[in-house]
Amino acid sequence: MAGTAVPGGLSRLRWRVARLAETRDETPTARTLVLDVPGWPGHLAGQHVDVRLTAADGYSTQRSYSLAAPADGDRVELTVQNVPDGEVSPYLTGVFSAGDPVEIRGPVGGWFVWRPDDPAPVTLIAGGAGVAPLMAMVRARRAAGSRVPFRLVYSARTPDDRWYAAELRRPDPGVEVFPLYTRAAPDGWPRPPGRLAKGDLAGWAWPPEFDPACFVCGPTGFVEAAADLLVALGHDPRRIRTERFGPSGG
Repeated sequence: MAGTAVPGGLSRLRWRVARLAETRDETPTARTLVLDVPGWPGHLAGQHVDVRLTAADGYSTQRSYSLAAPADGDRVELTVQNVPDGEVSPYLTGVFSAGDPVEIRGPVGGWFVWRPDDPAPVTLIAGGAGVAPLMAMVRARRAAGSRVPFRLVYSARTPDDRWYAAELRRPDPGVEVFPLYTRAAPDGWPRPPGRLAKGDLAGWAWPPEFDPACFVCGPTGFVEAAADLLVALGHDPRRIRTERFGPSGG
């Protein structure tokens, strides 16, 4: 975006060698990777990186992954969902070990970002793995000591599919979390399983008269449906920012 400084500048296009420092299991099939990246230029919440793997015979492949935490020196965090037939995610979630190298390039993107100096209330709408860049925004808010009110509407298949579940259950003043489930909900859950609906956003998202910044991330169909619901509720389309991904995460 013209006139907007984005961490990394032209250097974000360089490939850097990162090494795995630690991991955290988020679900039985998703893992957070904490990487040490010497010379990392920093990033904004909402940006992503390209990850490249190269085999001994020279064959290489790459995927894009959202940054799941705010900038922290030379450390970055990615959360990767294992796609059984994938070329990259099975290695990253099952073989990749502490100290192993991987190439990353970034940060990439300057539009789907949240900055702590933006005073507008924020509505975050996540579908499945789309919660990763939105979690980076929640964490960036906390790290900055911001008092901007956040509301996170998080759609997952089942409770066991929720990423960052323990962290999102902890009190975080000014952050409200509204989980919904599409296939199976906990016993006694007030909302039956089902897809995101207009009534959900009418009750949980900031109302349009508050002029909130809205960030929507998830699979393409989810993102298009959520954005249409926001517009139908009266939100300014110019205040709705979307990020979508395909089955491979690329």
